[in-house]
Amino acid sequence: MDWYVIHTKPRQEMRAQQNLSNQGYETYLPMMRRQKLRRGLIEIAEEPLFPRYLFIRLDATHSGKSWGPIRSTLGVSTLVSFGSVPAKAPDSFIEVLKRQADAVSTAPKSIYQAGDKILITSGPFAGIEGVFQMDDGESRAMLLIEMLSKSTQINVPLATISKCN
Repeated sequence: MDWYVIHTKPRQEMRAQQNLSNQGYETYLPMMRRQKLRRGLIEIAEEPLFPRYLFIRLDATHSGKSWGPIRSTLGVSTLVSFGSVPAKAPDSFIEVLKRQADAVSTAPKSIYQAGDKILITSGPFAGIEGVFQMDDGESRAMLLIEMLSKSTQINVPLATISKCN
């Protein structure tokens, strides 16, 4: 049995995984925790590590389960293939993903990283660019801005900043 790659419909990875599991297929959907800013507060959300993709274990022999129902499963777009050959994922790759899943899921990825260029979008410092230093509590950030030819540290609400492009 080999691991293959499934392309899902947008934001339906979990739905596809659940429906395939209900049909008796073995699937794997690597997830990661990420910080998201919603209504001015940071929330931790779980997201697929590879958006729109999941892995399925299939038997390529004639005695294996039919691949036909996969394409018509809710949430599934298609079985990824190169020409007419389905894309295989090596067992070693899946094993590494599974081993690393604990490390990835325990440390959520931050919205902003130290050194990111930030624009203050509202408040008394609106329109000023700065450099993100660190989170300062649950809903505040510490920034470094240039003020009067001197670098100054300020604390602002996370809801009032965004990354510069």
